[in-house]
Amino acid sequence: MAIDYEKLLNFPIPDVRQRLTPRDAVFYALSIGLGQDPMDPRQLDFVDHHRAREAIPSMATVLCHPGFWLRDPGTGVDHVRLVHGEQSIELHRPLPVEGEFVGRTRVTGIVDKGPGKGALLYSEKEVRDAAGTLYATTRATTFLRGDGGFGGPTGPVRKPHPVPDSAPDLTVDLPTRPEQALYYRLNGDDNPLHSDPRVAEAAGFPRPILHGLCTLGVVTHALLRALADYRASELRALELRFSAPVFPGETIRTEIWRSGAFRARVVERDRIVVDNGRAVFARADASSGT
Repeated sequence: MAIDYEKLLNFPIPDVRQRLTPRDAVFYALSIGLGQDPMDPRQLDFVDHHRAREAIPSMATVLCHPGFWLRDPGTGVDHVRLVHGEQSIELHRPLPVEGEFVGRTRVTGIVDKGPGKGALLYSEKEVRDAAGTLYATTRATTFLRGDGGFGGPTGPVRKPHPVPDSAPDLTVDLPTRPEQALYYRLNGDDNPLHSDPRVAEAAGFPRPILHGLCTLGVVTHALLRALADYRASELRALELRFSAPVFPGETIRTEIWRSGAFRARVVERDRIVVDNGRAVFARADASSGT
């Protein structure tokens, strides 16, 4: 089934209402790897529900998550072969650990790269509280690897943020766990690509891969540790491009410049998995952590 450009551009994605609790915020933090160092008390503010006052900013990507809506046959998308291409987060105010929220997701653009070259789908989600106050805006690019050549527009394609040619100022190594994708998918992103070996094989991967948004969460952890000493409210914006998959159990090394530019690679394969990253913090004089 080929993509119908107008139908997909206007595809009705239901609003999602979520009652956020401290346990939800703690589970998210645990699912991206916080708490693995039992001797770092700074992390307890995110993984101990008795102490948690603020959520990890990257939780905006899963808060009021619309689920795997591209699996709906009505989209016309080859959902087995799609992958997450880019993601950005804009924080309008710090995320709390509890409250009533509503997420509204919509498709904002589709680019046809041509037959055999796939397509790019741009989407945006706004997260507001029950009173209508805007907390976060997230934007994603999904690479539809099996869906090019449907006759849609060929551009424009967004330009990535450049990474400096110099060596990074800071590096942070954070391990992932072999079962981490199984935990992470309980945040609402239940694409079987991350759990079922048969689906992973059909998509061209040797085994299930880690969610791109879980990788983003690990990188966000690294940035908060290196540039803000875990002061989550100082992160105002984040953008990155996913360049290769992470397999659960690999170590993610985030390479950071004090300007806020960053990229990440898996240590075991020396493969860049996140590129063209840019983080914006409230304090221009953010200092490194340990």
